[in-house]
Amino acid sequence: MSTKNNKLEILRHSTAHVLAAAVLEMFPETKFGIGPAIENGFYYDFDLPRALIPEDLPLLEEKMRKIIKANYPFEQQEIDVKKASDLFKKAKQNYKVELIKDILKEKPLPPPPLSKGRAEVRSVTLYKTGHFVDLCLGPHIDSTGEINPDAFKLTKISGAYWKGSEKNKMLQRIYGTAWQTKEDLDEYLHMLEEAEKRDHRKIAKELDLFHIDEIVGLGLPLWHPKGAILWQIIEDFWHTEHLKNGYELVRSPHIGNRALWETSGHWGFYNESMYPPMEIGQTLKDSQEKQKTKTPEQFLLKPMNCPFHIQIFNSNIHSYRELPFRWAECGTVYRFEKRGELSGLTRVRGFTQDDAHIICRADQVKEELEKVVNFILFIYKSFGFNISDINVYLSVRDPKNDKYAGTEKGWKFTEETLEKIAKEKKLNITKDIGGAVFYGPKLDFKVKDAIGREWQCSTLQFDFNMPERFKMSFINEKGEKERPYMLHRALFGSFERFIGVLIEHFAGAFPLWLSPIQIEIIPVSEKFLGYAEKIEKQLKENNIRVSLNRADETLGKKIREAQKQKINYMLIIGEKEQSSETIAVRERTKGDLGAMKTEEFLKKISQEIKDKI
Repeated sequence: MSTKNNKLEILRHSTAHVLAAAVLEMFPETKFGIGPAIENGFYYDFDLPRALIPEDLPLLEEKMRKIIKANYPFEQQEIDVKKASDLFKKAKQNYKVELIKDILKEKPLPPPPLSKGRAEVRSVTLYKTGHFVDLCLGPHIDSTGEINPDAFKLTKISGAYWKGSEKNKMLQRIYGTAWQTKEDLDEYLHMLEEAEKRDHRKIAKELDLFHIDEIVGLGLPLWHPKGAILWQIIEDFWHTEHLKNGYELVRSPHIGNRALWETSGHWGFYNESMYPPMEIGQTLKDSQEKQKTKTPEQFLLKPMNCPFHIQIFNSNIHSYRELPFRWAECGTVYRFEKRGELSGLTRVRGFTQDDAHIICRADQVKEELEKVVNFILFIYKSFGFNISDINVYLSVRDPKNDKYAGTEKGWKFTEETLEKIAKEKKLNITKDIGGAVFYGPKLDFKVKDAIGREWQCSTLQFDFNMPERFKMSFINEKGEKERPYMLHRALFGSFERFIGVLIEHFAGAFPLWLSPIQIEIIPVSEKFLGYAEKIEKQLKENNIRVSLNRADETLGKKIREAQKQKINYMLIIGEKEQSSETIAVRERTKGDLGAMKTEEFLKKISQEIKDKI
């Protein structure tokens, strides 16, 4: 993180304390949770005597400005842990007392040394701001007066369980944002307005793309005809480009035997993200009648595709000459998500990964990684993202930790190779030391959408764990068994999330090649339906996605509805067009383009589609 961002994070954390001080002034009986800085702002959780309402936020902002004007110092104090606990008990701040207990559980007080009569005293850090005292590690700005009173805003109120657990009390969370200048704040608030307009859930409802039905199950989207077409366009593109890039397609089931997940390690290490086993050895009727299973078989919904791909590899003996294998699958996986954390297409319980696994020799690793990086950049460019705005995060080991699978040699080789390729491609790279999961280093790619928000999509992940667990091997040049390198990669991440990002990036106004409906034919009246149907047939024969508006409505209303549906082209059919065998073309953003022959129009849009892909 840059120094500028560090300063902004400290400013936001300090503003969270000012918010807490203002809430204490409004509600003296407030009990305080936690209040960290987050991306673009901060929040603070409160246990309050009444529910907050939106009208409370401007009142709190005014109290915050008075605290800022008073220029209270952020006074740091190291205090004996027992004294701190007693202090918060006296103030009836039970959440702070609980946090102190958590600190002691994590790092217990040392036992009394034999040479001394008592234990060494541990301390905690407190910060005082005006009348507000918080348990906090800091750091903070020197005083409240450093906060620009015109460059912060409280944005919303929500509920949040204490410590994120549904077993605990629901607190009230106030979100805010803070910046160094009013101009920065205004720019950010404008972005929030744009984001609200572009919300993929809102646009999807307007364009009739998908919906989520509680009877079917939360987190399980139902794709309507136009949404399903959009998905298919993307998947067809995905398949075509993968075959061009030397991948082979595989398919795997949605469930797998418990033994598979025990071998992979998911049973023990990924169980918080998986659903419980289902019993396959009996029918639903048997279960309802509480009959005993004769031959129990436990299966689980798959959270990942990789174990299946490994079993395909292990089904045969392979020579070094056969490698690399590049196996790709659009495979639907299922992961546990709490009900309150589900959100449209970006947080679901069942999603389709555009998954691939590359199994290769050590001497092929660099070339394979380069190909994947080139493929990722091609994908982003094809879908209208600016490649220069891509940020890449390299997650590597923590050198002080020994939790990792694999060998020192393997980690060193893969970490250095990932970093070298990222630098050779001149990517905007940030190294995250200690960010790697236990089974291998990775590159995460984040793109910026049309309003500057960053989205995590593509991932390249080495895996030293599964090849070992599944005893993967090939016969090398010496005739000996050798463990291959294995690379997981996803370009979109998941179809659901990627489509959600695309909807917001384009605000639902897709480029011609992506649009579920590219053309709408609008006859001026019913008597021109015959000619309109002839045009419709001609366009469909040329693989154009077209709809014919047969509604008995005015021309103006039909055009407005087509604009609202963000259809790329409207073809107006009236007396003049029918008699001259032409079409009056109207484009979504440019308006009336005049009359032309259908063949001329087809040539025009075919070239437009070709140029965009």
